[in-house]
Amino acid sequence: MTSSQQRAALHRQIWAIANEVRGAVDGWDFKQYVLGTLFYRFISENFCAYIEAGDESINYADMPNSVITPEIKDDAIKTKGYFIYPSDLFENVAKNANTNESLNTDLADIFNSIEASASGYPSEGDIKGLFADFDTTSNRLGNTVKDKNSRLAAVLKGVAELNLGDFHGSDFDMFGDAYEFLISSYAANAGKSGGEFFTPQHVSKLIAQLAMHKQTSVNKIYDPACGSGSLLLQATKHVDPHVIEEGFFGQEINHTTYNLARMNMFLHNINYDKFNIQLGNTLTDPHFDHDKPFDAIVSNPPYSVKWKGSDDPTLINDERFAPAGVLPPKSKADFAFVLHALSYLSSKGRAAIVCFPGIFYRGGAEQKIRKYLVDNNFVETVISLAPNLFYGTTIAVNILVLSKHKTDTSIQFIDASGEAYFKKETNTNILTDKHIDDIMQAFDSKEIVDHFANYVPLEKVAANDYNLSVSSYVDAKDTREVVDIDELNTELKASAEKIDQLRRDIDEIVAVIEGEELEA
Repeated sequence: MTSSQQRAALHRQIWAIANEVRGAVDGWDFKQYVLGTLFYRFISENFCAYIEAGDESINYADMPNSVITPEIKDDAIKTKGYFIYPSDLFENVAKNANTNESLNTDLADIFNSIEASASGYPSEGDIKGLFADFDTTSNRLGNTVKDKNSRLAAVLKGVAELNLGDFHGSDFDMFGDAYEFLISSYAANAGKSGGEFFTPQHVSKLIAQLAMHKQTSVNKIYDPACGSGSLLLQATKHVDPHVIEEGFFGQEINHTTYNLARMNMFLHNINYDKFNIQLGNTLTDPHFDHDKPFDAIVSNPPYSVKWKGSDDPTLINDERFAPAGVLPPKSKADFAFVLHALSYLSSKGRAAIVCFPGIFYRGGAEQKIRKYLVDNNFVETVISLAPNLFYGTTIAVNILVLSKHKTDTSIQFIDASGEAYFKKETNTNILTDKHIDDIMQAFDSKEIVDHFANYVPLEKVAANDYNLSVSSYVDAKDTREVVDIDELNTELKASAEKIDQLRRDIDEIVAVIEGEELEA
């Protein structure tokens, strides 16, 4: 079986588990149980692999808890960030789940123990609260302990039966892939709320490539509205992991999604000391002021959300917003995220940000911010994408690429919204690798291509009231049929002659009929 076939089979099996075992629990509410169980299995197998260190004579799962010395535990936590006793491993809990009458409370104790193991260690902040949304006592699992245990056992059994291959022997990251598949499937079925925490992988791939373009090394990569971490992790699929020297940084406002992002990092084998995901409001309580600047920034922030804006008089003096001389509107925080990202961007890096198209042509404060960005030569490229690429919205969004190291003052505009630059799927459109390659080639070359890409002098943009809408600079291709006037006139003349001849023929027939009637 090929990797793609193996992946497809795994995805079918995972989604079947997610649907079959949830019963009456809403799929969106149930996601944390399936995702959390997959995570529990991963960290168990990851921990076993670390302890056994490739020695086939060691089977950590069979060891008694009593052989674990304080030194072994201390060393493991310093390296892996957490500790799991043999009896608490996923495989040992799963094999007895169906007969364990205290399964739900045992799981709660195990998860508390794993989180508590990091207390006082550098990994404490990365581990604390990871299982907070895996509430094994919740009535959503059932009204009785028996019902709860039955559903939990079914999830454990289903995840245990997943063929995820040898932990280190797979040719692709099966755990990470399975997790991403589950998150994307839940997002696709969650309506508007799904789009708030997950960026489809095909769009993530384009954004990551734009931010990382031609950078042989970056100090770190940052997402100020990181959702489940999918955008950050895309970078690892296009560069050697060592290219990102200091790791992955992100902030997320939603607590459940914040936990998903941290789990996602572990499931893609990013160790605790290589990521820093924080909980909070990026615009009013940023966490990484002392970690900036970042060589690569990727982001798909929420579209046009409300924020404090001018209601907080201190924000106009914030170093992120002060240079623009104006705050984004209270009803539309889009440019607040853009200015935040720009402030955190290094002099050698790029930021690639998904943006609502309205911010590129509206007046007022948003026009003044565009003027600041353009006059200071921070805008490298604006890309218009096809509609219906994201979960929960059909809007045709834009990608804004910011840079502090441009070699001239012109701005690039790419129109990738036409049918040549997306593929229609059942529910959403997608970008194929060919579409992404075409966009990246245009981005790299900065060449002018009719109906696709233009390279516009700053002065022309300024004269156009700092409008940054792609349609203002890239003419849409005229798909109307070209008409040859001379050929049309010839055809009309021939048709007229045929009509005249037909009339003459009809007149002759009528004359004959009338003559016959007179003779009669």
